[in-house]
Amino acid sequence: MEELRFGYKEYLQPMDDEEYVFRSKRTGVPIKRIQVYRILNQAANEAGLNEVGTHTLRKTYGYHFYQKTKNASVLKELFNHSAPSVTLKYIGV
Repeated sequence: MEELRFGYKEYLQPMDDEEYVFRSKRTGVPIKRIQVYRILNQAANEAGLNEVGTHTLRKTYGYHFYQKTKNASVLKELFNHSAPSVTLKYIGV
């Protein structure tokens, strides 16, 4: 896991804040959500995991962010929810 984290940081380091993280190698434009889903699902299947997708990662990120910071207001804004209580319910807290 640490290797993955290091590789991701190394990948992001030269990027500007406005750049897209995942771009098409062929066209350079951001890849679509369905393509991200396919890539994540294939990687999860190869790792022996089932049913991992973009929504799973979004909720998991929110859960771990909240466990580390206890800041539901930041997540509320990030997830575009109407209230922190909605966010907490969404992430299962």
